[in-house]
This record gives sequence, structure tokens and C-alpha cells, in this order.
Amino acid sequence: MTTKLLAGTPVEVNEEGFFVDPDVWTEDMATELAAEANIAVPLTDKHWQVLHYMRKEYFEKGTGPTVRKLGKSSGVTVKELYQLFPKGPAKLAALCAGIPKPRGCV
Repeated sequence: MTTKLLAGTPVEVNEEGFFVDPDVWTEDMATELAAEANIAVPLTDKHWQVLHYMRKEYFEKGTGPTVRKLGKSSGVTVKELYQLFPKGPAKLAALCAGIPKPRGCV
């Protein structure tokens, strides 16, 4: 495990940069993570919609949703997801949402 400083707070992350403890996440951290991942900041309402949906699903089900589930249930289409989070929407959204990488993500 590695410690990373996000929004002035030390956060433990795994070897891929995903939070070890999703409870320490804040929206300020999400903005920093998005900038590091080359996602356009400031984050839009659609970005926040996806990030909050990811967290809700994780805390209810123990894993983040797949891209397909995101496209069907988050209110953001799959096409929009790829525009918001290029190069792997579920993985990048999970990273920015401070939750572990969803099952099935490479």
C-alpha cells in the first residue's frame, strides 16, 4: 500500500491508485484525481452524477457498476460515459469516486 496526499489529506491507495478506505473520499479529492487522470476539470454535473452513483452502488452492493450498468441506470448514456471518462469509464469513474476497481475491469 502507498500513501498519497489528496486535498491535503494522506490517503492509502493500492498499487493501481484505488482507495483502500472509500470512507475517506471527498469531492475535493475527486477533482484532484480527475486532473491526474487527464479528465477535464472542473467536473461537470454529469461527472458528479456518475461519481455519486458509483459510490451509491459500491456501498449498497460491495462493488462498483460495470459500464453497461452505468449506461442503463446512472442517467448518463454509454456514449456520454466515454466522453466524460475516456479510456475506460467504469475504471476511471471508480478511481475518481474513491472506490475499489469494479469487478471485471482490466
